[in-house]
Amino acid sequence: MKSIEAKTMADRPVTEAALDTAIRRGQARHKGSFQVTTVSYVEPCLAVSFVDGSGLLLPVQHYPEFDGFEVEDFADLKVGFSGTAICHEGKDLHVSIAGMISASKPLMDMAASVIASRNGRQSSAAKAEAARANGRKGGRPRKPEITE
Repeated sequence: MKSIEAKTMADRPVTEAALDTAIRRGQARHKGSFQVTTVSYVEPCLAVSFVDGSGLLLPVQHYPEFDGFEVEDFADLKVGFSGTAICHEGKDLHVSIAGMISASKPLMDMAASVIASRNGRQSSAAKAEAARANGRKGGRPRKPEITE
């Protein structure tokens, strides 16, 4: 049997410096992820608001997790798991907001378009050098015309 030694000791006392480091790491991780702040029911949709003030309307009919929910049940929905899930304690329901968004084809198409646009603006060293070389030659080479 292979023996593996633990890398950290659980019985080591927590110092103020270690606690401050852990808090800073948690805050940095929290800023880098999306975070929902509120969820409310605006019939027939769930209104989800993000930390920057933007929001989405997600039609509940597209999500079988909400089948059998009454209007009163929607009032008891809360944001949980550090702003990444919608929770209902009475029904023991925890639904990933990212999962709900990814289930919507139009939202995923829009996200893909935004990401492609953003990535297309990025320039690598090779792209920059090719642009300079083409500029020295008078611009991008023209494609040869095909005559038939």
